[in-house]
Amino acid sequence: MKAVINTEKAPAAIGPYSQGIQAGNLIITSGQIPADPATGAFPEGIEAQTRQSLENCKNILEAAGASMANVIKTTVFLSDMNNFAAMNAVYATYFEGAFPARSAVQAARLPKDALVEIECIAAV
Repeated sequence: MKAVINTEKAPAAIGPYSQGIQAGNLIITSGQIPADPATGAFPEGIEAQTRQSLENCKNILEAAGASMANVIKTTVFLSDMNNFAAMNAVYATYFEGAFPARSAVQAARLPKDALVEIECIAAV
């Protein structure tokens, strides 16, 4: 059985998908671009965009009663792999102790020309 996760603290879906889904003890977020949930605007630069994408993930997880500490896997999509180090510096501040497993790939183009998109899988 699955449950839809929805919060006003993350951008509304821009297509036929949910912000997140909980199935059993797993919570899976959709990929989060760096849109401010109140305005839809993107901050400038890879560091600020990484922070906003992770805040969006964090808010979805919190809506399901979880936190970033529950994250076991992330996928990071970058528009340019040259931004990896700057993204990584911000990303590291969102996790304590053992980091989750992660994939990071360069995508030809991200929604709304974002510099980064991040999705999470958490276990509760």
